[in-house]
Amino acid sequence: MTQASLDIVAIGNAIVDVIATTDDAFLAREGMAKGSMQLLDADAATALYAKMGPGKEISGGSAANTIAGMSALGQRCGFIGQVAQDQLGEVFTHDIRAIGVAFDTPSRAAEPPTAQCLILVTPDGQRTMNTFLGASQYLPAAAIDRDLISSAAILYLEGYLWDPAEPRAAMKAAIACAKDAGRKVAFTLSDAFVIDRYRADFMALIDDGQIDILFANEVEISSLTQIEDFDAAVAVISDKVPLLVVTRSENGAIAVKDGVRTTVAAEPVAKVVDTTGAGDLFAAGFLSGQAQGRSVTDSLTMGSVCAAEVISHFGPRPEADLAALVSVRLG
Repeated sequence: MTQASLDIVAIGNAIVDVIATTDDAFLAREGMAKGSMQLLDADAATALYAKMGPGKEISGGSAANTIAGMSALGQRCGFIGQVAQDQLGEVFTHDIRAIGVAFDTPSRAAEPPTAQCLILVTPDGQRTMNTFLGASQYLPAAAIDRDLISSAAILYLEGYLWDPAEPRAAMKAAIACAKDAGRKVAFTLSDAFVIDRYRADFMALIDDGQIDILFANEVEISSLTQIEDFDAAVAVISDKVPLLVVTRSENGAIAVKDGVRTTVAAEPVAKVVDTTGAGDLFAAGFLSGQAQGRSVTDSLTMGSVCAAEVISHFGPRPEADLAALVSVRLG
């Protein structure tokens, strides 16, 4: 196996987020469950956008957010995702390249347009996401850069992108490529609604030994195992993957590596402004810690530091100097 030239390559939705504040009453009128994520078609996205208050446009997408955090921490990163040849596609491409991430997926000339996520943030900081997947759901297997994947120590996959058929096939091809090159595969479950649709697929990947690092939150680990008891659910999956990482919001996070369980507390936050990207940035900190050869405890702490930073402001990308925050916390 050759030495990796990149720390990580991620495959995920290439999305531009539109973030606006709202209240619980608006969510109720629109029939939204606070804190959830739902998929919209083009017409529904247009209608909701018209009803939203003033918004802020920020490049997003779960795996892309993780890569942005890792790049900020000094890791060498690449990204594969589909945008269209339109204004939002240009915004996404500029933003991810500007932070030093290798991104060369050809843009798509045909409809639909670049994906967008309409995020409504309530005063308690909870975000309710309404996603129009647009061009991102048409990532073809032909866009999988085998040389790029083979050059990275870790391939990181976003569960959200498993839903559309075309990128699902692309991700399967990427997993095979990474395994052929002797690289690790990390997977984030993303959301319970994805797990409900593809539980059998995800368990097959896990049972077949295709996943080396699995990220989940409490709801997702319960949904995956269909076991309500947290510790019992963790026990089932930790026996199947070399490294399991589970976030627990204000209750911190755990990791189980080779049967050894490690727990860290959540980092203090003066005020939770917007929880968008919390799990994504946690993964960024944790994976960066692992890339730097740090312990599981330090990696969990790095994840908590990054998550705390991103929920202290609007948007899913870091605004403060993450490397400086980690240095202060860990020394």
